[in-house]
Amino acid sequence: MLVQQPDQGFEAIFVIDRNERGGNRKRHQNCKVICGNQASKIATIEQITAIRREEQVVPRWKGVSLRLNLAYSQPFRYMSAFKKLASDTALYGVSTILGRLLNYALVPVQTYAFGQPKQLASNVELYAYIALLLVLYTLGLETAFFRFAARRPETTPKVFSDTLSMVIVITSMATVVLLWLAPDIAIWLDYPDQTTFIRWSALIVAIDAITAIPFARLRVENKARQFVKAKMINIGIVVALNVFFIIFCKDVYEGDYLPQLRPFVDYIYNPQIGPGYIFLANLLGNACYFLLLRKAFKGFRFQLDWPEIRTLYLYAYPIMLTGLANVVNNLTDRLFLRHYLPEGFYPNLTNEDALGIYGQCYKLSVFMALAIQSFRFAADPFFFSKAEDKNAPGLLARVTKWFIIVCVLIWIGVSLNLDVLGLLIGPKYRQGLGIVPLLLLGNLFLGIYFNLAFWFKLSDKTKYGTLITVIGAVVTLLGNMFLIPLMGYMGCAVAFLASSVVMTVICYVLGEKHYPVPYDVRSALGYITGAGLLIYASLQINIPNPWIAVPFHLALFGLSVAVIAVIERDTIREGWARFRRSRKPAPVGSSQ
Repeated sequence: MLVQQPDQGFEAIFVIDRNERGGNRKRHQNCKVICGNQASKIATIEQITAIRREEQVVPRWKGVSLRLNLAYSQPFRYMSAFKKLASDTALYGVSTILGRLLNYALVPVQTYAFGQPKQLASNVELYAYIALLLVLYTLGLETAFFRFAARRPETTPKVFSDTLSMVIVITSMATVVLLWLAPDIAIWLDYPDQTTFIRWSALIVAIDAITAIPFARLRVENKARQFVKAKMINIGIVVALNVFFIIFCKDVYEGDYLPQLRPFVDYIYNPQIGPGYIFLANLLGNACYFLLLRKAFKGFRFQLDWPEIRTLYLYAYPIMLTGLANVVNNLTDRLFLRHYLPEGFYPNLTNEDALGIYGQCYKLSVFMALAIQSFRFAADPFFFSKAEDKNAPGLLARVTKWFIIVCVLIWIGVSLNLDVLGLLIGPKYRQGLGIVPLLLLGNLFLGIYFNLAFWFKLSDKTKYGTLITVIGAVVTLLGNMFLIPLMGYMGCAVAFLASSVVMTVICYVLGEKHYPVPYDVRSALGYITGAGLLIYASLQINIPNPWIAVPFHLALFGLSVAVIAVIERDTIREGWARFRRSRKPAPVGSSQ
């Protein structure tokens, strides 16, 4: 008979008998155990599956004849699937969280080193363009690779070669054009003295695009550790190079310490580059990907199988448009702020200063973004592997509920402690901290949208994803155009939030029509509304003494966690009980 292991979502029914006699039945750790008599031995799922892996047929085991059968178990299926998804999310999440936090550690380095916000304005804007170009270069082929590799695992090497070849062609052509036109682009962007920065940016996005497919391959093949290792080493190199150029070389050049190293520093350091060293550090770190991912490139053959590429493209281009609209939603604020903000809107600040302030305060929303990103790294291949599972909607609903709960806690925790987190950025940047709660909420809704969006990915109706994100992009564009002149960078935050809410609502309504999922809408709205009221109330209470403010805000956060724990006590109790049982398997040979 066909046997599927319990860790794939089924519970084992194993029959332990002696001479086919007796009829006693007992439950044991989510397994239905049918015992021939009371003297029979009972094993755990793990022990049975371990034996099953060693030999196809198990004639006898410790004097007990075994027969294996499988039956569907809804609770066990959910818990097993949750365990797999949680494990992958934790692994990707740890790397993403540590990576982003290490990257965020550069914010105080950069904002204190470049005390005038306008010095970082070009970095904010050029990195927005890098994200935009990355979507255009990859054409949504990452998701197409997931889809076709999941459907036909035996064709993974060929699909990998086709997708990577296509990306290499597009990237190479675009990079040559950008390198050639860099002086004209610098003038068009009103950064005429930063041609080199633009060329470095073009190379950064080229490497990101080419390595995107090997990273996708690691995810498809469940090689999360290799994925995490490459990302962490890259981030470590980037952070180290930032510190080296921006702090060490600058200090030695200015004679603060180690004068004996001045000749060496003079050779490699140019103070005129200034913030450009942020791009150079990123470029050098990204170049290391080719060494770190050499095994992921294994088996690659440059080939352009046009019928196969056409199939990939037809699936991917709506996703590319969706990704493009998502980037517009996320980056329009930084691309529009400098141009739509009236001169003198903020006293004693230029438009470049306003962009620098907004860009650095925006990074405080990284705590929500990293939770969403780490979840998506694990969720994309996970739910694609469940595409044909009739119970996928129920699993998706439960995952979404707990995703919202975690994100709400992040929203509360960051928003209530801005007085402390604000110390991480330079003093002249802190006047923009008021945008952070709105940006966090916008990211929360965007994360919900990404969860809801699985319906059109799993049902191959990606055209709806394009429609929804285009609508969201229009809301973002119009919102920024109208609100920036009225509200400054606060208008950017409001426009982003409005777009995220609109996309989430439309996606939910269409999803219920085409791919019904039993989402707990009441719970989601309750948690978000309650958190919003708590954050608003706390912001109205001004406590200038940090020794009082910090414990007060931490107490409010603890209260939020306690309230959620009480509301979800049944689910938490069930999960904890299952966890304890899984940690204490019954010893083989124990009498029952």
